[in-house]
Amino acid sequence: MPPSPVEGQLVLAQIYLDRGQMHAAFSMIEVAARSGHAQALNMLGRAYERGWGVTPNPLVAIQYFEMAARQNYGWAFFNLADLYMSGHGPPRDVGRAYGLYVRAAQAGVAKALNMIGLLHEDKSPKGLFVAREYYRAAAEAGDCWGALNMARLALQDGNISMAQEFFQKTLETGFDACFLDMKKLLAFMPAPYGAELIARTDQRLRKQS
Repeated sequence: MPPSPVEGQLVLAQIYLDRGQMHAAFSMIEVAARSGHAQALNMLGRAYERGWGVTPNPLVAIQYFEMAARQNYGWAFFNLADLYMSGHGPPRDVGRAYGLYVRAAQAGVAKALNMIGLLHEDKSPKGLFVAREYYRAAAEAGDCWGALNMARLALQDGNISMAQEFFQKTLETGFDACFLDMKKLLAFMPAPYGAELIARTDQRLRKQS
């Protein structure tokens, strides 16, 4: 079944973004968003958040994210949560960010599970237990950051076999930013496991460059 006109416009917008043609991308996203399509509204919010072909304006970004969120679009909840978490635009509000990450997770955004885990993680046994549960759920849903955080905690506990398992999951699901953080952790993996995983991580980085 061919894509809808809006889906086609968003595909073209992504191509323009990948090529660095930000003004062309913004124009295409803006046209697509006129339909009220949730993904297009969210993408227009991202354009205003990141300055893709337009002057960055996080408060305008929030307006578009909220419009998409009213359609229960998971990434809109996530992007709103990130803005409230960072305080970039709206005042920092960790409690509100937490609630929005929960809404994003309920809408199927695996990365939100990892963020909830981070907000639970502290030095207490209870906090670490809850954080692990969220990281594991994120990893099982295919989020590389959840897998990486599971590997980090396993490494801290001295559980090398579990660390290997979740570093492997990170390699399977990750991308450059995740791999670069993974390399920092692998410096603490004992031989020969660390060297082997670093070599495989470098290989993945070369493939994606």
